[in-house]
Amino acid sequence: MIDPEMHESWKTLLTEEFKKEYFIGLKNFLVEEKKAHLIYPPGKLIFSAFNFTPFDKIKVVILGQDPYHGAGQANGFCFSVNDEVRCPPSLVNIFKEMKSDCGCEIPITGNLESWAKQGVFLLNATLTVRANEAGSHQKKGWEQFTDAVIKLISDKQEHVVFMLWGNYAKAKAELINAQKHLVLQAAHPSPLARGAFFGSRHFSKANEYLKNEGKSPVNWCI
Repeated sequence: MIDPEMHESWKTLLTEEFKKEYFIGLKNFLVEEKKAHLIYPPGKLIFSAFNFTPFDKIKVVILGQDPYHGAGQANGFCFSVNDEVRCPPSLVNIFKEMKSDCGCEIPITGNLESWAKQGVFLLNATLTVRANEAGSHQKKGWEQFTDAVIKLISDKQEHVVFMLWGNYAKAKAELINAQKHLVLQAAHPSPLARGAFFGSRHFSKANEYLKNEGKSPVNWCI
């Protein structure tokens, strides 16, 4: 079910993590889950973020919590949905902020693959979910794995922008060395945050930082 299909740069760095008892337990859990339930995203897309953004190409990390649990939505990137799938409310608000901050037009697709290809690592804390059951794969081992990934990026990379949206993502700040990375925090883009996300200007702030560090900026327009 989850033999990790990911870019070699990640496989090399995470080999020991895959051997740990918790990860073996997670894999066994998912094998059993798949026998009885429909799981999102499909197996080949679970590690999309790791496939489209090689470790040495990371410029920005955006942290989400759970994959979408509706049919055809989840594609392995946080906040992203497949082409021709209606944009969820949080993603709509992300695009509104992107337009206000960078002047981009609201895209017709909610697929963030173009960001991933430019070095934006779109990581959910939990990489799978049972269909129509939000949070159903939390506390099964995924969080331990993705925490290790965040710390790995912090420890082995330089001058990466981390975007932490909402309290759950903000709690991950303790895994990040803010002395050598830029950590940006804001309210969650969900409508439940009553618009507190708007005006954070994380997209332009990220590009300004990247340019100051000699890196090419991200084209946020989709």
